[in-house]
Amino acid sequence: MSTTHRKVKRMIPAKMSIEGEGFLVHRAFPSQTLLDFDPFLLFDEMGPIDHQPGNAKGAPDHPHRGFETVTYMLSGCFEHNDSFGHNGKLEPGDVQWMTAGSGLIHSEMPEKSFLEKGGTLHGIQLWINLPKEHKMISPHYQEIKSVDIPIGVSEDNKVQVRVLAGEAFNAKAIIQTRTPIFYLHAVIQPGGRWEQPILKEFNVFAYVLKGEGLFSRKSETNLKSCELHQMIMFDNDGDSIELIVPSDFNDPFEVLLIGGVPINEPIVRYGPFVMNTEEEIRTAFIDYHTGKMGTIKR
Repeated sequence: MSTTHRKVKRMIPAKMSIEGEGFLVHRAFPSQTLLDFDPFLLFDEMGPIDHQPGNAKGAPDHPHRGFETVTYMLSGCFEHNDSFGHNGKLEPGDVQWMTAGSGLIHSEMPEKSFLEKGGTLHGIQLWINLPKEHKMISPHYQEIKSVDIPIGVSEDNKVQVRVLAGEAFNAKAIIQTRTPIFYLHAVIQPGGRWEQPILKEFNVFAYVLKGEGLFSRKSETNLKSCELHQMIMFDNDGDSIELIVPSDFNDPFEVLLIGGVPINEPIVRYGPFVMNTEEEIRTAFIDYHTGKMGTIKR
């Protein structure tokens, strides 16, 4: 059976902004250009930014309800705490898949030794919508250490894919998702080619972290001419996505490939709350301000 490669539909440069206590992010969406990309609600690349000792910033206590947050640390170290008494540490390569569900208070701050010594902070945060039937489930976490994340490798060893969710090169993710999702982090060496099968119902985008590459031999879009911190949206006509790094390119191409099946439900969002109706948003604010989401005890 022949394979049809999806074509690049749109390219969106991430916009720089300051979040939390004052840390830099490159935000692909939401923006005036793209509000969301069902089932995804937000994509931030945190940094990369070099912090001097004592200067690293984080996101102090803040609420969430109605969706999931996925934090993927590439460099640096964060500590997290929540109002349910959960706490932990995210080191380079670790993933935290937090289902906020009915709501909690969450804090993400630089880990003590990282704050004291300084260093490069670099990470990704992705927000994933929850379907109406799951929006008010009890909050919980899936936390995977870097060494436990499955890695798929091509036969010629020129493509390596860390599988946070989904499957690539027969490597299957440990993380379980509530809606069908894949989240893949690939490094493609010069001369390498990666063809990732994609089911037609998935919405798919890529995000460039480093280097240059081509998306599909049939596509006229050449990422060599693109800047870093760009989101690439694909059309839904095809059953695979092809990424190529020609042998005459000098450096590896590092890219995230993320896809999910649309939920196709109404979205009403206000800050840290994402529900289906305005009334549910008002209820979320009342629950937050009356303490029903708890407080973080330290």
